[in-house]
Order: sequence, then structure tokens, then C-alpha cells
Amino acid sequence: MRQQHKKVLILALPETAGSALYGMVDVLMATGNIWQTLVGDPIPYQPFDVQIVSVDSAPFHCGHGIPVEPAYAITDNPAADILILPEIWLGPHEDIGGRYEALMDWIKLRFRSGTTIYSACSGSVLLAESGLLDNCAATSHWGYQELFRTHYPRVHFRPETNLVYAHPDGRLVTAGGTTSWHDLALHIIARYVGIGEALRIAKVYLLKWHGEGQLPFTGLVRQTRHADSAVRKCEEWLKMHWRDPRAIALLVEASPLPERTLKRRFKTATGSSMIEYLQNLRIEAAKRALEHGRLSVEEVSLEAGYEDVHFFRRLFKRLTGLTPGEYRRLFRPLVEELADLSEA
Repeated sequence: MRQQHKKVLILALPETAGSALYGMVDVLMATGNIWQTLVGDPIPYQPFDVQIVSVDSAPFHCGHGIPVEPAYAITDNPAADILILPEIWLGPHEDIGGRYEALMDWIKLRFRSGTTIYSACSGSVLLAESGLLDNCAATSHWGYQELFRTHYPRVHFRPETNLVYAHPDGRLVTAGGTTSWHDLALHIIARYVGIGEALRIAKVYLLKWHGEGQLPFTGLVRQTRHADSAVRKCEEWLKMHWRDPRAIALLVEASPLPERTLKRRFKTATGSSMIEYLQNLRIEAAKRALEHGRLSVEEVSLEAGYEDVHFFRRLFKRLTGLTPGEYRRLFRPLVEELADLSEA
């Protein structure tokens, strides 16, 4: 006997990414029937009833001018088993505080009413703004680390993983980067319909589970907004001298500030210690060498400023989630394929 379908609401806003919105609608609506149709199963079924909800019910255009016609407004307070907050177009330092106060109240109401809430990518910023993620672990796109550190310090941000349970009974789940809605859709299907059907959907749509998490894709060197000119000069100096084995010592010697003061201000302004910042620069350079070059791991280690290859391997694994060899096998084929296509 087929189980009763689950009512799913997907939130759409003017900032919503249309690909994530309609991709999630398409995959969930195809669950239980697209594979069955392709292979001739005589009993297709519809486990999810999927509708779009927005702040009001008037048609509008979301990101990149894609049209949206909501089935419900939040003032209708439609019941739902599942609420999904997909990716929104949001700058890495953009503050949405006060932008959607009524929506925040409605999200909290739905949670109190028993709805399970999922977010994909920057959709977790909406959850954080609602306060539901306070004192909880959560993830989002790795590019929002600074935003969470600045605006939502009570959220335990975990950029390394691609799916995080923020609530002990699984009623708040956040997913990581832009195409993490693939993982989220498969998770929802497996949870409510079954692992077998999730696997069938993955095969139909060629969806890949990102078991490696986000760390291999994370840019380790990012420009942090701050007003400390002395620290900014230190950042620029390190970007030019990261290969020097005495980079930190030379920087401290050249600075007019006392060492402890300099290191404290650097950490406050950038969110990283000076040694962490230097390691990020070196490992980012190593990543480029592994992607584009054919140097051995030992040679890449030396190029990155590390004579001890064992230390380099451990540091690389800690910052990227992969060994240097695994990283090369993940990205080098893509670089070569794209290069071949560009020359064709």
C-alpha cells in the first residue's frame, strides 16, 4: 500500500534562485512516478504534494527574472509537513535583518506547529534570522562563514559538511553549497519515501551525493571586510611573501606594532590567526598546482613552502577534507576535460 502523500511548501522570494526553486519542485513532483514511467511500472504514485508559498500570492519574478506564481501567501497559513527554504541571491556580507519580519514570524509558527524545515545553501540565512538556529549547528554555502560570524554568532556554523541536523529530532536540517539542493532532495526522498526511490531519482536526474562535503570546494583565501589598515597591510604583505619560511617572523619584525597587539588585531579583523592565514595562502597555492600541474606531491609541498611533506599532507587534509592525491583525482580530470573542450 502506498503511503499518504506529504504536503510540501517551498518558499519563493524575489531573491530566490530559480534553478533551486524549480529544480526542487521538479524532482519532488517526479518522485514515485518518473522512474516508474520510464521502466513501465504499472503503478506510479505521488508521495509529495508540492506547492510554492511566498510573502503574498501575487505573481512576481525571482532571481534572473524567472516568473513565480505562488499557490499560497504566508497570511493563508497553509498547513505543511515539510517547508523548504531554497537558495537566495545574497551577498557574502549582506544583512537581511528586518527585511522579512512577517516571514520570520511565520517560519517560527510553522516550526511550532510541527512542520519539518529544510534549507539549502543561503536559505539557512533565513533560518538564522528567524532565531531557530540559535545555539544549533548549521551549514550553508562556505562563502557565508563571515556573514554568520558577524550577524549570527550564536549559530555553530559548520562549513565543512554538506548536511547538518540542527534539531535533535531532525526537524531542522540545513544543506551546504549552491547545488546542495540535490543532496537535500535525495535526503528528503530517502527519509519520507525510501532509500530505493532516492536511488532511482538519483539515476534519472544524474544527481551525485556530495559525500566529500564542502571543504574541497572552499576558497581558503577570502577578502574580509574590516577597517584596520595595519592588518590590511599585513594581509597584502603575506600574499606577496607566503613562500618565505620566516614569513610570520619577518612580518612581526617589520610591523611598528608590538607582536601581541598585532596578532590580536589580526585575529579580530580577519577571524583567523596569522599562521592560519598563511597556511590558507599556502594550501590554496598547492590546490592550484594540483589542479593544473603535474608536480609530485613532494614537489607541490616544497612549492607551497613546506619541506616536511608529512606535515603538508596532514595540513592539506585538515583544510580540504582530502589528501593531495584525492584532491588531484577530483579536480584534475575536470580541468583537463574543460581544456580539451575549449581547444575543440
